[in-house]
Amino acid sequence: MDMFFVEGGHPLHGSVRVDGSKNACLPIMAASLAINGEVVLQQVPQLRDIVTMRQLLQSIGATLDFRSDGAVQIDSRNVRSSVAPYELVRQMRAGVCVLGPLLTRFGHARVSLPGGCNIGHRPIDLHLRGLAALGADIRLEGGYIVAEARQLRGADVDLCGPHGPTVTGTCNVMMAAALAKGHTIIRSAAREPEVQDFAQFLNRAGARISGVGTSIVEIQGVEQLHNVCHTVIPDRIEAATLALAAAITRGNVMIHNAPTMDMTRVLNTLVEMGVTVDTTENTLHVRGSAPRFPRFLMAEPYPGLPTDCQAQFMALLSTVPGRSEITDRVFPERFMHAAELVRMGADIHIHGNTAMINGVTRLSAAPVMASDLRASAALVLAALAAEGRSEIRRVYHLDRGYHAFETKLNQLGAHIRRVNDECANGIPRPHSASRFAVAPTVDRPSIDGQTRFAAVDADPE
Repeated sequence: MDMFFVEGGHPLHGSVRVDGSKNACLPIMAASLAINGEVVLQQVPQLRDIVTMRQLLQSIGATLDFRSDGAVQIDSRNVRSSVAPYELVRQMRAGVCVLGPLLTRFGHARVSLPGGCNIGHRPIDLHLRGLAALGADIRLEGGYIVAEARQLRGADVDLCGPHGPTVTGTCNVMMAAALAKGHTIIRSAAREPEVQDFAQFLNRAGARISGVGTSIVEIQGVEQLHNVCHTVIPDRIEAATLALAAAITRGNVMIHNAPTMDMTRVLNTLVEMGVTVDTTENTLHVRGSAPRFPRFLMAEPYPGLPTDCQAQFMALLSTVPGRSEITDRVFPERFMHAAELVRMGADIHIHGNTAMINGVTRLSAAPVMASDLRASAALVLAALAAEGRSEIRRVYHLDRGYHAFETKLNQLGAHIRRVNDECANGIPRPHSASRFAVAPTVDRPSIDGQTRFAAVDADPE
């Protein structure tokens, strides 16, 4: 299992490019199971979750060809199984996105209950409620969701949940409704750009979906979907993380292929904090040298501040003088990173779903441990700004959502070294920039399918 050594105190400078969106790509890959033909996806990120989805699709008969240009060709014509096994679905929450496609294709599906990041209780009852409204008979059996339907039929479906709309649930129901008989209305639909991209993919394949980007989506079912070529949108969370890295290090960074139109709340928040932000349609220029101001933030469903940026903002606000607060209305328990930031000198107190932050002059290096994907990014950002050298363990979480994260940051002037933590006690302690060369490791994600990952049974994300 890998870890990072991060030497802090080096402002980031230069330019970097954002990859395709993980959260858009995964449900689209799953939806390819409902297309009895060829799907070509472009701008597919090289991530651990993408590898896992590849293995899941292959396990039920799909063939996937990952190209060197970042495109992937998926052919599901030989899929014969409607069972998505526990060993793969448990590794990521997006695995449940195969439920809708398999149900529409075979009339039945058996999908393991999903895993994913350890960020609190995330029930899938809204997925099941929506599919049941379309006519599916659903039961839980031995840790699996078993769904059956001779003919799905359009219906009026409300996906309102206690913490807002469900992104993957909206995709699952949208997929099923696209091939259901008749007209479907999804109320309280998720509005995230990733959901919009999913709908655009289905429409390019022949679906009839309207109202995308609003809370009410209408779908007229069609008999089949056809071959399609689609370019996945850029990853707004990666772009935001890089922007926050520039801000916390007081750097000057140009971020290319950034979906700035989808990042309004993030960028406005940075400006309100005193960070200089200039944008074009797909370029983001961040300068963090000006004085910064505390803020009271709230993570909400889109178009609000993304919960996937909450941890990174907490790291930044820990370095801003004055009192700040962050409330997470999406995942109220998503504060496991706070204790690790406190180890680095942050002054954070958690009360329910709100973190109270008293900014400190400077964070200090410390050994810390990542608890989930975005917490990993937050700890890296904090380490970049800290005084001294930090050790961050369990960075395999990062590989689920950021491709070559330390490589990109090192190209901007960061000093990060990835090592296997089983060997960490026996390696020299690096002190100079010249010894922070990035070396490949066997635990890095690989699209070609040859890399093997460390087991995650003890802590499935």
